[in-house]
Amino acid sequence: MNLVTPPEHPFAQFVRILGKGKRGARNMTREEARESMGMLLDGAVEDTQLGAFLMLLRHKEENAEELAGFTEAFRQRNPAPEIAVDLDWPTYAGKKRHLPWYLLAARALADSGVRILLHGGGAHTAGRLYSEQLLDLLDIPLCMDWTEVAEALDERRLAFIPLSAWAPQFQRMIDLRNTLGLRSPIHSLARILNPLQARCGLQSIFHPGYQAVHREASQLLGDHAIVIKGEGGEIEVNPDGTCHLYGTTTGKAWDEEWPALSPQRHVKPERLDAAQLVTVWNGEAEDHYGRLAVISTMALALRGLGYEREQAFEEAQRRWDIRKRSV
Repeated sequence: MNLVTPPEHPFAQFVRILGKGKRGARNMTREEARESMGMLLDGAVEDTQLGAFLMLLRHKEENAEELAGFTEAFRQRNPAPEIAVDLDWPTYAGKKRHLPWYLLAARALADSGVRILLHGGGAHTAGRLYSEQLLDLLDIPLCMDWTEVAEALDERRLAFIPLSAWAPQFQRMIDLRNTLGLRSPIHSLARILNPLQARCGLQSIFHPGYQAVHREASQLLGDHAIVIKGEGGEIEVNPDGTCHLYGTTTGKAWDEEWPALSPQRHVKPERLDAAQLVTVWNGEAEDHYGRLAVISTMALALRGLGYEREQAFEEAQRRWDIRKRSV
């Protein structure tokens, strides 16, 4: 029996901010978000506090100031290495309805000289096809540290690095998905981090309403970014529907609405055969949906690098046509 009240854990205040009932709970300020994430990254919290914090934050739904504060905490502890990158391309969702055509878009852009960093958090949800599972098939360099990334970008203009190699604390939080039963906000946060401070950060947020929140967070951070609701949650334009671009450049928000490219919706495949990506890349097979998805996704990336929409589509088609047709 304790006769002396133990001191409160320093992190308890942040759990209390999020969980103090319907009337008492509130959003964290940017400074509070920065401090709380700093403690998480420094390993200064108990596991019970970590789980409670992540789930309370998910239930409340994180706002732009919180996302910006979390990102600042990470960047303060992990300054960006001096590696030139054009596009930061997070890939954390996995695909289940269509093949990951975005990987062909990234390869074609890299072949044309665009330096692209891909990063992901592993196969955390059953029934989905993840980038990590296709790196060997599509000859995309897997890097385990920033030195390997720099070499791959210089040689191939394309590199993939797993989250565990540069932010193991965040990977651990993502891996709690099957313990807690839900994805945590780290899945969304990882899309904003832009660890090498690329010229443009591409982000895909599936749930409606979150796109504007992520755009605002990048705006607060002073980053250049484009956020879309990508197919399956990945950075891939769905050619069967309109695509809204939520952009921010030099601290100013902008919006564009891209119309559907196909007059009729395509029938989704009965199963995902990753080998089809290779045959389409090599020019041995044609996939109408896939081709439109690749070209429009390349155009999205080029829009992020300063091309206007019409010019971006023309340039995307040209770069796709001149790709090196062998994997």
